[in-house]
Amino acid sequence: MTLPANPEDPRLARAAEVIRLEARTIANLEPLLDARFTAAVERIVACEGMLVVTGMGKAGLVGAKISATFASTGTPSLSLHPAEAMHGDLGRIRPADLLLALSNSGETAEISGLIPRARAIGAGVIAMTGAPESTLGRLADCVLDIGRVDEACPLGLAPTASTSAMLALGDALAMVVLSERGFSREDYARFHPLGALGRKLMKVREVMRQGEELPLVPAGTKITDVLLTMSRTKGRPGAAILVAPDGSMAGLFTDGDLRRVIEQHGVGRLDDPVDEVMTRKPMVVHPEHLLEDAERLLRERKLDQVPVVDDDGRPIGLLDVQDLLTARV
Repeated sequence: MTLPANPEDPRLARAAEVIRLEARTIANLEPLLDARFTAAVERIVACEGMLVVTGMGKAGLVGAKISATFASTGTPSLSLHPAEAMHGDLGRIRPADLLLALSNSGETAEISGLIPRARAIGAGVIAMTGAPESTLGRLADCVLDIGRVDEACPLGLAPTASTSAMLALGDALAMVVLSERGFSREDYARFHPLGALGRKLMKVREVMRQGEELPLVPAGTKITDVLLTMSRTKGRPGAAILVAPDGSMAGLFTDGDLRRVIEQHGVGRLDDPVDEVMTRKPMVVHPEHLLEDAERLLRERKLDQVPVVDDDGRPIGLLDVQDLLTARV
């Protein structure tokens, strides 16, 4: 529950002032977007190595987040501490890499010392700074300007608005690069297999029953033998797929079909061919369909199982509602 604010509370007034200042700082980035930003995007897209993001102190923490965003959206990236780089971690940089260096002042000693050594290895350099004419700006191939920033700290010292600007500009850079690469929801899910979106964007082939878990029975088999196959198949699926002589799917027989046979005819028909009672044209899904779409099909059609067929209509898997629960869709 949200409590009513006390308009006279000076702490709330100060907090609001910080938020306004940081929001204004981020908004001021928009007119600074120019050909330099486009050049940075092009360099990152063309980079055949890693995007190595570095910064000292709070800028380094922001850089680690920017690196993580790039890595999760299709751009191989790592975060490098500039001081550690000078004590051996410089070996993480390769000639094909691109260095993204963050420093508001552009005069951070550790960054200024790292840039020439990264260049000597062969890496290119993009700077993100509030001082394009600084040492960092002069050493870089491309400069992303965050503008002159007034920190929200009452002492004017702690990085606050400047790191917010860096984070926002880093996000903008990553999202434009994402678009340039044509990075899709499916690509995103590949890097987030345990996330909620990752689970929703799993493919049917990732969870379908196949191999010894797939109950395939020749068309014409007696119902009793179909039931034996269902019972003996690993995982005891509640359905069996009937296969025609040419390998295509002839139909589907489920526990629900069995109940209907017994309710309507008793057990006397269990020795009849399954073809007489199976569903001849069941709903099917393709192995490359999104699991989210398959789940919607099962829910809307009130199905417990759906066969998975290849491009030629041959059954290659079975998707059971229990499999969706396991995948937590």
